[in-house]
Amino acid sequence: MERRIWLGRAGTALGLWLAGVPLGAAAARAPRSLAVLDVELVDDQNTPTTRAASEARLPRATAQLRQELAAHGLYRVVDATPARALQQRLHDQQEFLYRCADCAEQVGRTLGVDLVMTAWVQKVSELILNFNIEVHEVATQRIALSKSVDLRGNQDASWTRAVSFLVRDMAEKRARNPAYGQ
Repeated sequence: MERRIWLGRAGTALGLWLAGVPLGAAAARAPRSLAVLDVELVDDQNTPTTRAASEARLPRATAQLRQELAAHGLYRVVDATPARALQQRLHDQQEFLYRCADCAEQVGRTLGVDLVMTAWVQKVSELILNFNIEVHEVATQRIALSKSVDLRGNQDASWTRAVSFLVRDMAEKRARNPAYGQ
C-alpha cells in the first residue's frame, strides 16, 4: 500500500515536470484576497490646469490596476465599495490613506480580506511622476510589497503604461517566486 502511494506521487510529480509545471507552483495555494484602494494624487505643485486632468486619471488608473491584478491571477481582487464610508472618513482624517499607519488594515478588517493595496501617484513635475503601491497584510500589519515605477510625461498613455508595467513586473516576479507580494 505504501509503495503504491509513493508511486502515485512520483507519477504525479513526473507528469507535472514533463508538462513544464514547476513543482512549487502545483502546491501553491489559491490567490489571496486583496482590496485595492483608490489611487491617490500627491501634487505639491497644484497647477490648476493640469491638476484636473491628473485627478480625472485616478479612477481610470484604479480600475486598470484592479483589472490587471485580477487578470494576471496575482490576487483575488475584492470589491472595496462596502468600505467606502470608512475610507472616506479615514481620508478626511488623514488626507492620504497611504500615509496612515493602520488605515489599510482597518479597511481590510472591515472587508474581511487578507491584503489591502494602497496606491498613489506622486507628481514631481509635468515630466516626472511616480506610481507607487504598497500591499499591506491585514493580520500582521506588515507591508508585504512596496513597489514604484517612474512615469515620463503626465498623459493618459504614460499612466496606462505605468500600471501595465507595474502589474506585468509583479507577475513575472511571482512566476519566479510564488511568495512575492504575499
